[in-house]
Amino acid sequence: MDPKAGEPNIRIPPLNLPGSLDVPDGFSAAVLFAHGTGVNSGRCSPRNLHVAAKLREAGYATLLMDLLTEEEKADPANDFDVHRLAERLIQATRFLRSETAVEQKPVGFFGGATGAATALIAAGRAAEHDGIGAVVCRGGRPDLAEAWLDGVAAPTLLIVGSKDATALDLNSDAFSRLHCVKALEVVPGAGRLFEEPGKLDMVSDSARGWFDSHLLKADFLKADNG
Repeated sequence: MDPKAGEPNIRIPPLNLPGSLDVPDGFSAAVLFAHGTGVNSGRCSPRNLHVAAKLREAGYATLLMDLLTEEEKADPANDFDVHRLAERLIQATRFLRSETAVEQKPVGFFGGATGAATALIAAGRAAEHDGIGAVVCRGGRPDLAEAWLDGVAAPTLLIVGSKDATALDLNSDAFSRLHCVKALEVVPGAGRLFEEPGKLDMVSDSARGWFDSHLLKADFLKADNG
């Protein structure tokens, strides 16, 4: 894992939200992380840092950012305001493409906890204008995306632990409502936080495989580049 992974090195407008953007040499695409803000989530979550490090090893730039201000974090209800969080994820995507080395490289989302819904709403909203190439969600609450599930065009992978019965039910329901290229992967023996030995590596490997297969073939980039 990178020694300084997760430490903020950029500010995302318009609220100057802190983010950690890591861009490997010769990177092929970028993945933005969306997450909850509870004690087990956030920009510095060890699970997000682990997956992000594995993606960087595979040649992906990664952005882990706060989606709420410090004042907003004080109210737990804000963690479930997935529409506001999705808007900020879209703003971050546009910032990366206009102000950083990401530019017009393919962009994907990785969502966890309530960030699963955030990523799916943002992908649905961005379908026409921002061209999100692929989405991966680790457990969490994709069901909170509600009607936006119908509009997700990006290939989407939902990953759930077999021991997390509640998330499995919610993800199965969300999966049935998606009309894009999709897959539901159940990690055997994994709980809600994928803390069991080797389980988070399985999540990382699956995310990398999905992004390799779908994000690097984003149709909107082919159209833009003629």
